[in-house]
Amino acid sequence: MTGVLASQQIEKLIASGAIRAEAPFVDGQVQPASLDLRLGNVAYRVRASFLAGEGRSVAARIDEFEMHRIDLGQGAVLEKGCVYLVPLMESVTLPDDVQAIANAKSSTGRLDLLTRVITDGGIEFDRIATGYDGPLFAEICPRSFSVLVRPGMRLNQIRFRRGRSVLTDAELQTLHVEQTLVGGGPAVISEGLGFSVDLQPGESGLVGYRARPHTGVIDLDRIGAYDPMEFWDELRSDSEQLILDPGAFYILVSREAVHIPPGYAAEMAPYLAMVGEFRVHYAGFFDPGFGHAAAGGAGARGVLEVRCHEAPFVLEHGQIVGRLVYERMSQVPGQLYGAGIASNYQGQGLKLSKHFRA
Repeated sequence: MTGVLASQQIEKLIASGAIRAEAPFVDGQVQPASLDLRLGNVAYRVRASFLAGEGRSVAARIDEFEMHRIDLGQGAVLEKGCVYLVPLMESVTLPDDVQAIANAKSSTGRLDLLTRVITDGGIEFDRIATGYDGPLFAEICPRSFSVLVRPGMRLNQIRFRRGRSVLTDAELQTLHVEQTLVGGGPAVISEGLGFSVDLQPGESGLVGYRARPHTGVIDLDRIGAYDPMEFWDELRSDSEQLILDPGAFYILVSREAVHIPPGYAAEMAPYLAMVGEFRVHYAGFFDPGFGHAAAGGAGARGVLEVRCHEAPFVLEHGQIVGRLVYERMSQVPGQLYGAGIASNYQGQGLKLSKHFRA
């Protein structure tokens, strides 16, 4: 029974008390292969990002780095460029054979919200070791936009797994032959399924968006409320090239349409650290059923959240920028992504977060 735990298995962990919460769990919090985590009632503005470290508690490190604390009860603004730590409503007592990995939710990543989960005794971000018993905390650093948050908002999600069942390249090639994992281009398989950037303009000439540097606040509860042009510059290109500016944040899209069969989950990972002066950072989980025909999909392209580093860099159409690592599910989920649940990005193309008007 190795592999990523499905929704029904997560529900059993909740029923057993292995996953607990300060407030009752809400509808939609358990996803096909993950659990959404909710912000608690207070945020701590801290001087710097940190990990607790072996034998140390997050609470003790907050005492060391805290600048001030903010009551989130009536809503509060987390300002661009600042680092905050928020205790989450959920805590865990993991079984000795179950580990967990966290990541930002899709809409969180598309707003350039750097958010990571840390734990008592933790020496890595977003990793919770087998047998961990204790609280969970979200580190949040808004990079492009200041945001308004409230208790119960869900910025992070967590997956649980027994063992590791990542597909080898040979197994991935076989699955591709059987299930057609990628459309819109050849399957590039090397330590996962490679995907490339689409800079070939359509009729509108639009190839992506760049975050504007001085904008208003985004209330994360407001869906479809904001004019994209107040927060983003549209990018057009006739040359199938895009020069990335250092420090700028971009929303682009993959050339390939990807497919996650029901018995599998996938995680986005960097392709190579040395491909250039940029980083494609992701809300990294692809749920079972993403792009799956029986769940209302016909392949779905991956949205790329791109930040350039020290030097301007030319990104070209078809350049490989990342890879999808496929892993077996422990069980097929009772509910697939996009099949009767509120899945915002099934069948997506180039798309901003759900907070912006289409």
